[in-house]
Amino acid sequence: MTDDTLRSVTVRRTATGHFTAENARGGTIEFGTGEGSDFTPVELLLAALGGCSAADVDVATARHVEPTEFTVTVTGNKVADEAGNRMTDLAVTFTVAFPDGAEGDRARAILPRAVKTSHDRLCTVSRTVEAGTPVTVTVA
Repeated sequence: MTDDTLRSVTVRRTATGHFTAENARGGTIEFGTGEGSDFTPVELLLAALGGCSAADVDVATARHVEPTEFTVTVTGNKVADEAGNRMTDLAVTFTVAFPDGAEGDRARAILPRAVKTSHDRLCTVSRTVEAGTPVTVTVA
């Protein structure tokens, strides 16, 4: 790994079942095990899937016109079976609208291609989930 490719976050326990993740730029997000309103790790995975594709699609379409609506909904089923706990049937649904006019028409025209390109090539999160990658776990 080089500084150009390495990505990392540090997760610290703040209380029983509560954690804070911090990125290298100093940004933080709190999450937990499902008590209260904190996001769970599974919900963060869903948010990462939707957020990654949303960012790609936003860059492609917003250069033409600002959307009047831009919502990404990500769903999946959490299952536990002989293979262990995991998510299945992941789905990312875009609900995007643009204003009337030539600029909105251009944005509407490229929206399907932008979503497909994000899914097929650009979104690191969904590409990693679909391709699968080993996860190494160690104790320091």
